[in-house]
Amino acid sequence: MAADTHHVTNQAPPLVDYDVFAADEVLTEAVERHLAPEVLEEARDELSGLGRTAGSAQVQEWGRLANENPPKLRTYDRYGNRVDEVEFHPSWHRLLGKGVSAGLTAAWTRPGGHVRRAAAFVVWPQVEAGNGCPLSMTHAAVPALRTDPVLAAEWEPRLTSMVYDWDMRPADQKAGALFGMGMTEKQGGSDVRANTTAARPLAEDGTYELTGHKWFCSAPMSDGFLVLAQAPGGLTCFLVPRVLADGSRNVFRIQRLKEKLGNRSNASAEVEFDGTWARRVGDEGRGVRTIIGMVAATRLDCALGAASLMRQAVAQAVHHCTYREAFGGRLIDKPLMRNVLADLALESEAATALAMRLAAAYDSAEVDAAGAGSESERSFLRLAVPVAKYWVTKRCTPTVVEASECLGGNGYVEESGMPRLLRESPLNSIWEGAGNVQALDVLRALQREPQALDAYLREVGRARGADHRLDGAIKDLLTELADLDGIEARARRLVERLALVLQGALLVRYAPPAVADAFCASRLGGDWGTAFGTLPHTLDLASVVERARPVS
Repeated sequence: MAADTHHVTNQAPPLVDYDVFAADEVLTEAVERHLAPEVLEEARDELSGLGRTAGSAQVQEWGRLANENPPKLRTYDRYGNRVDEVEFHPSWHRLLGKGVSAGLTAAWTRPGGHVRRAAAFVVWPQVEAGNGCPLSMTHAAVPALRTDPVLAAEWEPRLTSMVYDWDMRPADQKAGALFGMGMTEKQGGSDVRANTTAARPLAEDGTYELTGHKWFCSAPMSDGFLVLAQAPGGLTCFLVPRVLADGSRNVFRIQRLKEKLGNRSNASAEVEFDGTWARRVGDEGRGVRTIIGMVAATRLDCALGAASLMRQAVAQAVHHCTYREAFGGRLIDKPLMRNVLADLALESEAATALAMRLAAAYDSAEVDAAGAGSESERSFLRLAVPVAKYWVTKRCTPTVVEASECLGGNGYVEESGMPRLLRESPLNSIWEGAGNVQALDVLRALQREPQALDAYLREVGRARGADHRLDGAIKDLLTELADLDGIEARARRLVERLALVLQGALLVRYAPPAVADAFCASRLGGDWGTAFGTLPHTLDLASVVERARPVS
């Protein structure tokens, strides 16, 4: 009788059919910590429902199909009419519809909305990160539109709707709408003041026609866009509807879709305006100030998106090592592999704790018990958002790379899903202002808004006295902040310290002792190598790893 050559053994089962939210101790604890008791039960139920959806085999298959069938540009219809449409695989629409219905664009209208949305934004992109872009743009457009009460009254109910309506019709005929953004141009990049797109006033007050080219336009299938252009009074923010009120298409010429490293299910485009109708948002010459609320919200989403990728990568690594055996035992029980997994888990937990704390600050900044937004939390966000955006997104790629290595050769194969996470991992560091932009923004906040540093120091000061390594790191940070010599050239080093101290303070206050001890010993105490898996061997690493293990 011939031997059985196809009997599969020692392979980890797929991480599927589980509750992505409920299986994540770090995320569930953050939600319990930051939400008011009266909304906690409802939020838990919603997030657990989304978590079960995200963990299901069917929805994970949607994510694969959306990624493997990227959007296509259809410039003309069969008759030669210019239509400038982007066609998506049905799985994309299913995923985006689930995201909208889960409240990922509705944070501004619900109690505890930002924490609830942030938790959902950690859960949902673990299926497929591409649909996070239109969800983020739509969510983030609200604070910019609020600079014009008339526009906000018209558009905010559409943007915060939990109904996905993707047909191309006038926005006032739709149950919900999505927004994109067009800031950067080929000659300027992050230097948006170098924009050359021109805005010419029309007869109707507040309306203009735009002429110019945008090098990156996010989510080009959206119902409206916030763009920057040069009006007679200087750089100004405008709302560009995709379809005009009379049902005709606005001039929105999609030149091409970008061929990106990752994020392939999502469309990013170059677009041309040529007599394009637009409505001014805010005053002429104050475009950056008007749109900065949108930028800040999307930067927080970059940190949340990076945390989401890390959560999934580490979950896959721990899950694999739980089942995979080598050299007489499970990988998860091997001291060296346990060190690697614990180190990855620390990085992921610190990222998640920081991003969720910022979401809570958004809720407090919106409204507090007295009915007015907390000025202290607004000041804290001014510094902490670019700090988190810089550091959390920078740590994403090395975390995903090391997590992939935990799967060995399996992690290098597309079917594992790890290569898709890896291609996605640099995105959040680049989009919405790359590393140097964030570091320079931190310097501006330190130099121009001293209340931001005060709020930051109050936050980390709440953990003072609980760990001598954290206390020493705070002292060293204060010394560095007092020295302004060559500050721009060492801005990255300073921002890294700001991030690590803040993460350490949060973990000391909220994480189990084993997690806080390991973080402070390695990231703040200096007992750490230059690669993952170099934690002090005397720490309780088994507890750190077990905390990161998803229970399917």
